[in-house]
Amino acid sequence: MVTGKSGLTYADAGVDIDAGNALVDRIKPAAKRTMRPGTMGGLGGFGALFDLKAAGYNDPVLVAATDGVGTKLRIAIDTGVVDTIGIDLVAMCVNDLVCQGAEPLFFLDYFATGKLEINEATRIINGIAAGCHASGCALIGGETAEMPGMYHKGDFDLAGFAVGAMERGGELPSGVREGDVLLGLSSSGVHSNGYSFVRKVVELSGLGWDAASPFSDGTLGEALLVPTRLYVKQVLAAVRAGGVHALAHITGGGLTENPPRVLPDGLACEIDLTSWTLPPVFRWLAETAVMAEAELLKTFNCGIGMIAVVAADRADTLTALLAAEGETVTRIGQVVAGEGVVYRGHLL
Repeated sequence: MVTGKSGLTYADAGVDIDAGNALVDRIKPAAKRTMRPGTMGGLGGFGALFDLKAAGYNDPVLVAATDGVGTKLRIAIDTGVVDTIGIDLVAMCVNDLVCQGAEPLFFLDYFATGKLEINEATRIINGIAAGCHASGCALIGGETAEMPGMYHKGDFDLAGFAVGAMERGGELPSGVREGDVLLGLSSSGVHSNGYSFVRKVVELSGLGWDAASPFSDGTLGEALLVPTRLYVKQVLAAVRAGGVHALAHITGGGLTENPPRVLPDGLACEIDLTSWTLPPVFRWLAETAVMAEAELLKTFNCGIGMIAVVAADRADTLTALLAAEGETVTRIGQVVAGEGVVYRGHLL
């Protein structure tokens, strides 16, 4: 029973509505920078509107994707380095969209925490806006949830939802055939998969997040928080140039599980593991964990974050185009008769 002249308020229960409103005001400039043709209105409504006709589509097919960043969040929380985790969130959604042949149009985020810290939340959402801007994708809405009792002090969670479109008939994969060439686009690091394993390896190593990284400059925490590479604009340029039959985003399941998702029955990917050099972060993880190569290939991207399956007679042209767009491109193999992935050579 409440005694005294004043009753309980929502703030007494741990939820500060004024803080939520202040956060919206803080992030409006960042969201405004992501606006693109088709955007209608701003943040703060009960829903977010988008005009497909104004975005230039005549007969669009919509594509939706949702994702999070997994336990990479734990490292961001423990180190306090939260400025780029929003880029990871966007990348995990929009990189999937482009694999369908779709242009990402808009993005919504969900940010949940026990107690809203406005400065930290602003840094996180500014990162989301940066990822959207780099992908040509508008940040048109989201939800900030303050839930005391659900999260330990300082903890938070993130989820994202992206919608894209292509003109009808432009869906991928399409036309994959034996003899197609596999172009591997380099990753920026571990991206946002396998971090429960990464954290276990770091625990085994005895190193702290603030220790010098054994495989790069900076601290170990900073090295493992390098954000997921965004492939959107580069890959869409290649798709529009013609000759791209499929795209595979190398996420959970690594190089073993993801490429077969874009192949018709009866076809396999033959990948030459000697065609690129395993980046130092993966070599360190493998050596520290005494990891079998097969497990490495099934867990991580191993330095290849996206694979484009392209017509053989377009491979050189598309390699040059993607390189001009800023990608490091390697011809890593071809489509052959069979099932799954066939590896040639070794990474380790």
